[in-house]
Amino acid sequence: MEQTIREYVVASAKCKDIFIKKMKDYGCAWRILRLSSLTDQIFIKAQRIRSIEMKGSQKVGEDIRSEFIGIVNYSIIALIQLEKGIAEQPDMENHEVQELYEKYYTESKELMKSKNHDYGEAWRDMRVSSLTDLILQKLLRVKQIEDNQGKTLISEGIDANYFDMINYSIFALIKLK
Repeated sequence: MEQTIREYVVASAKCKDIFIKKMKDYGCAWRILRLSSLTDQIFIKAQRIRSIEMKGSQKVGEDIRSEFIGIVNYSIIALIQLEKGIAEQPDMENHEVQELYEKYYTESKELMKSKNHDYGEAWRDMRVSSLTDLILQKLLRVKQIEDNQGKTLISEGIDANYFDMINYSIFALIKLK
């Protein structure tokens, strides 16, 4: 488990570094995005990964690692949007966004540690393509929950699915290193 935590921290640090640099470039323009738009953005990234995995080649320069990083970061953005609601304009300072990023990253890591305890690090025996499929399944679940105006009868909410997508993506990054 200690190895997993170390690898998780390294992989997620790359995600955070890119997130912070993009915040400096773009600010928090993403604050205007509705949750459904964020879900669709993550869907596009996951679908591209699956397409590359199935075709065995790609024509655009960005590799699948960058797509998994994007899934992590957009999932954290979605969690922030769930908490704060959407804005009409960028309305947050970089330090506030970074604090929220850190909050949701920490929650994701704690969830990973709990699930890893219970599942015995089963993800280590999984293929990256299976992690991709699980992310796509989570996205389809989120879309259905969004279509149901956020209501579920017995299932986890949207936030739990975003946390799982973060962790599956970080596991994929670890496996791809």
